[in-house]
Amino acid sequence: MSVTGRAAHEGILRRQSARESAARTYARVLPIVPVRARGLTIEGADGRRYLDCLSGAGTLALGHNHPVVLEAIRKVLDSGAPLHVLDLATPVKDAFVTELFRTLPRGLADHARVQFCGPAGSDAVEAALKLVRTATGRTGLLAFTGAYHGMTAGALEASGNASDVRVARLPFPQDYRCPFGVGGSRGAELAARWTESVLDDPRSGVPHPAGMILEPVQGEGGVIPAPDEWMRRMRRITSARSIPLIADEVQTGVGRTGGFWAVEHSGITPDVMVLSKAIGGSLPLAVVVYRDDLDVWEPGAHAGTFRGNQLAMAAGTATLTYVRENHLAERAATLGSRMLAQLHSLAREFPCVGDVRGRGLMIGMELVDAEGDCGGLGGGTFGGGGSRDGSGDSVGCEPLNHEATQAAVPDSRPGSPRPADPELAAAVQRECLRRGLIVEVGGRHASVVRLLPPLTISDEQAAAVLDRLADAVETAARDHSGRPPGIRRPHGPDRQHRPHGERTERAGHLGN
Repeated sequence: MSVTGRAAHEGILRRQSARESAARTYARVLPIVPVRARGLTIEGADGRRYLDCLSGAGTLALGHNHPVVLEAIRKVLDSGAPLHVLDLATPVKDAFVTELFRTLPRGLADHARVQFCGPAGSDAVEAALKLVRTATGRTGLLAFTGAYHGMTAGALEASGNASDVRVARLPFPQDYRCPFGVGGSRGAELAARWTESVLDDPRSGVPHPAGMILEPVQGEGGVIPAPDEWMRRMRRITSARSIPLIADEVQTGVGRTGGFWAVEHSGITPDVMVLSKAIGGSLPLAVVVYRDDLDVWEPGAHAGTFRGNQLAMAAGTATLTYVRENHLAERAATLGSRMLAQLHSLAREFPCVGDVRGRGLMIGMELVDAEGDCGGLGGGTFGGGGSRDGSGDSVGCEPLNHEATQAAVPDSRPGSPRPADPELAAAVQRECLRRGLIVEVGGRHASVVRLLPPLTISDEQAAAVLDRLADAVETAARDHSGRPPGIRRPHGPDRQHRPHGERTERAGHLGN
């Protein structure tokens, strides 16, 4: 890197630290200064290149600066069309709504209304909560442990890291750290029964709610896919009790999980869908789509100055169309399954990889204390080296064969996962960055390394991502424990040991 580039890089970071809020997050763990980007690749002011598996926290379905997005933006700019129109009708908005409705789950598009709100996902959540409370005349809300719905007051009420008397918190089913200690279909059944009991017990202390909000895959909660049958059960429970069901598809939408919308995996039709991130094609845009019989708002009941972002609508239309016409949801399902399978192999190599789970190109790897005890309530399987792909299968503490375990492990399983290791997860993130790979860390215990690559990632780039991640895990595990990591088996054929520099540059070109 040049001396000038390095000086510019360090100067910008120094001024950011001195002038920006202490609330900044990504900038603290990713000390880079992006100046150019294309597809999966970012180039920093210091000349370094990175493979970006953060993708704007899932916003960049087509990666950075995709040609169809840039062309759509240029077309609006060159046309002389107004860029700020409040909620007036425009050809750009009409095209966006038409394409959006074309992609909606069957059963919703024909009877739907759309509300443009403030440009962030939190704004859309706020609008959805206000909508169901207005439509039902009730105030309470059902939400789930581990949920994340945004940072504004109402969104925080529904999220797992805040509490409010108007929100009843329900258990979200998961295998690895099952709240009932059993996991699998049995754990999901118990979670559903808990929900029914809360609603039907007149002494539960939970009044009849205005709505239920859930994520088909909990993202910030640790990349936890909701079981399909449990999703159908929630739909039946809410329908039978006239409770509007709100699906938060802010991060899961637009092909991310292998379906255009994540609710499609279970075949349900929610009453309300909250959409943001990828629908704006990298620009700020958020909407609420809901059944027309809920549309009882008076004019002005929910407004916002920046509801009419024409550039975002044009970029969003281009993105939705490209994902649909090029079958990128199906591509995400296929490539995601392949990446999960390779990460399962990594979990069998390293005891510190407690669980691998995800759906499509929304992937999580939980890091645990490899020396910690497996015992007590709190885990659904045997505790380490596991996997979770939405099907309900996982492997635990013992390095068992994953395929054999699917058939051999009953629904009620003893044991507990090892303790989460957030320090190790942070170390893996740092080692990834050293190798030119950007990943996110999240989850309930801040111990889940998350991958959200663009849907346009190539097979070669996916291999480079996994190669760098595997090296980062190996190095972090060794340095974290002060001794070589316990490796369960020799590296397989997918782990090609090349010089570090070659791994760093592989697939690092500025392209799609």
